Amino acid sequence: MSRNFLPIVYSCLVFAILSPFSAESALTVGFYSTTCPSAETTVRSAITTALNGANGPAASLIRLHFHDCFVRGCDASVLLNASPANPSPENNPVFNMRGLDLIDAAKTAVEAICPGVVSCADILAFAARDAFNLLVPGGSLYDVPAGRRDGNVSSFLEAVANLPAPTMNLTQLETTFAAKGFSLKELIALSGAHSIGQAHCSSFQSRLYPYDSTQIDPTFAQMLQGKCPQNATVNGVVTQDFVTPDSLDVQYYSNILNNKVLFFSDWALRTDPIALTTIVSYSTDNLLNILWRPDFIKAMQKLGQLDVLTGTQGQIRSTCGAVNP
Repeated sequence: MSRNFLPIVYSCLVFAILSPFSAESALTVGFYSTTCPSAETTVRSAITTALNGANGPAASLIRLHFHDCFVRGCDASVLLNASPANPSPENNPVFNMRGLDLIDAAKTAVEAICPGVVSCADILAFAARDAFNLLVPGGSLYDVPAGRRDGNVSSFLEAVANLPAPTMNLTQLETTFAAKGFSLKELIALSGAHSIGQAHCSSFQSRLYPYDSTQIDPTFAQMLQGKCPQNATVNGVVTQDFVTPDSLDVQYYSNILNNKVLFFSDWALRTDPIALTTIVSYSTDNLLNILWRPDFIKAMQKLGQLDVLTGTQGQIRSTCGAVNP
């Protein structure tokens, strides 16, 4: 699906980070301006080339960045493969992490021009921004403060403990996001990323057998049953948004109001009157998303500064999947 949109550029102030985040982060816009001036454009070029016009994998980069930052902070822990030091990392099949090859391609390109300078954590933050620019109607680049360092630890159990689950109710979601310093409105804005990408049947199948017609549109539920049979031996994959599947836009919020979202956690957002007001506001946004888009950008900038390692903390990995010897 595609639409014709007028291009629009938003000038967004970089979010000033305050407590409860990891104190006065040293992240700055243009951090690599002298040490690797083309770092950001090299990442953007590598990601665009690797995607070759495919929007689905681009959506995975935003998810990877979110996953990374919600577990141990934005330290590229999500990218680490299993090793003797990290035998059970975040990169577990349970989470179906996609897009790792895209980050590897970007890291290889950056290392070729500036070896040992740009962290994997920064590359992931740049890549998420570039994915947003490719997916949002009309495109929109925003500033990404940099200077993150890469962590040495990755834990599947910590990921399970920190990441929001698709079965959560609104109270549980608010608690999970508040623990990272996010408001209810920021939670709703970030959830708009569910406007694109795919989900495994196992993440929402419990809603289908049987389905509750007050929570999920019957026609929608029956369509999903056809894609996710109850006793299937294969864990199928389903598009998150069937209306505008290739666009990161506000259709997600209309889908919530129409009971046509996959996850219980998405439907649960409408159960609070204040949250519902925000959802309705976003759903009636114009085609250029002038209400939701700046809110999403600010929340992403805030996300990117969660518990970061800076200065001499951590390391700059040579490859993103392994800690340096």
